[in-house]
Amino acid sequence: MMSSGSAIVAGVGPEQGLGAALARCFAKNGLHVFIFGRSEDRLHRVASTIQRSGGAVTPIAADVTIENSVQSLFDQIRARCDRIHVAAYNVDSNIPAPFLETSTETFTNLWQQNCLGAFLFAKQLMSIMQAQKQGTVFFTGATASLRARPPFTAFATAKAGLRALAQGLAREFSPQGIHVVHTIIDGVIDGDRARQQFPEFVQAKGVDGLLELDAIAQTYWAIHQQPRSAWTHELDLRPYKEIF
Repeated sequence: MMSSGSAIVAGVGPEQGLGAALARCFAKNGLHVFIFGRSEDRLHRVASTIQRSGGAVTPIAADVTIENSVQSLFDQIRARCDRIHVAAYNVDSNIPAPFLETSTETFTNLWQQNCLGAFLFAKQLMSIMQAQKQGTVFFTGATASLRARPPFTAFATAKAGLRALAQGLAREFSPQGIHVVHTIIDGVIDGDRARQQFPEFVQAKGVDGLLELDAIAQTYWAIHQQPRSAWTHELDLRPYKEIF
């Protein structure tokens, strides 16, 4: 398939995960997709699936919480001299713990992965999209982006920071033609993580009780295609039977 530009997905893990689903969606729509993640094995499995379907993909193993690493990633992207149409910061890390049992290391790690990495990612990306005067960037949030509940106080602090970052970027860069979107995933995603960590909960949710990966990816793509006279900055996604 001939590429008509590029896409970036940071936070690609298992094949049945949101990062991989977004990468497949962007590739299916004709974009060359750069995928970032910490596991080379997982990245190459996702890349192989995309390539077998006729898509174009470049897997790059890296830690997006390290500034030099992020710089190196974007140096490779710039070397392609391609227009970046859409990007997604989908890095997500959650460690539940009661507040008094939350170590400084845990609190710091959650902030680095969910918030600092997004800052480093955006700093590189915005300079590219600013020069293009266009592009869409998604930041994947969670229920915790809006409200903190134990035992997820540290996670919520990081996700609230991510939401604030997205708001600030939208206000600064939207007038320059860059569509900044914060998506709140309000529910459990039907992926490998949920099925491995709490299979009984997954089973109890029943048909359409979890967020389907391809359905989320389709929504991201639809938002990316919005006319600039009616842009969405923030949206929440949840199964029809989820209480909120």
